[in-house]
Amino acid sequence: MSKIHLTTIINADIQTVFDLSRDIGLHEKSTYKTGEKAIAGRTSGLIELGETVTWKAKHLGFLQTHTSQITAMIKPYHFTDIMMKGTFKSFKHQHLFRQEGKKTVMTDVLEFESPFGIIGKIFNTLFLKNYMQNFLLARNSLIKSTAERCII
Repeated sequence: MSKIHLTTIINADIQTVFDLSRDIGLHEKSTYKTGEKAIAGRTSGLIELGETVTWKAKHLGFLQTHTSQITAMIKPYHFTDIMMKGTFKSFKHQHLFRQEGKKTVMTDVLEFESPFGIIGKIFNTLFLKNYMQNFLLARNSLIKSTAERCII
């Protein structure tokens, strides 16, 4: 299993960052390179506890779908999405938030496993982990810039 742990410090309040992190439209904007689009379940607005979203996108040259469900949420401190259906063997993404003064510390903990046994493990190590980290960094960059523009 591969694990990515990213921390992003954002000059905005925790509620703003939390809500932007759950915004389907903002996620679509952050993934414009892969053409990611919500096609089923929650397809716009802020995803909530118990809801699902199915994404369709082109990753690594292949059109793929990925359905996640929000399985845990305590506003505005964390939420977790888990893959219900998709190309990964397993996929769990924890989104954690804490306020430090006027800044929010946003932490992503992404754990995933590819199918195909040892070949999948090698693929994770050599390529997929870096690909997924860059995917999250692009998303987090847009969340950060959007949240910091919201400050009045």
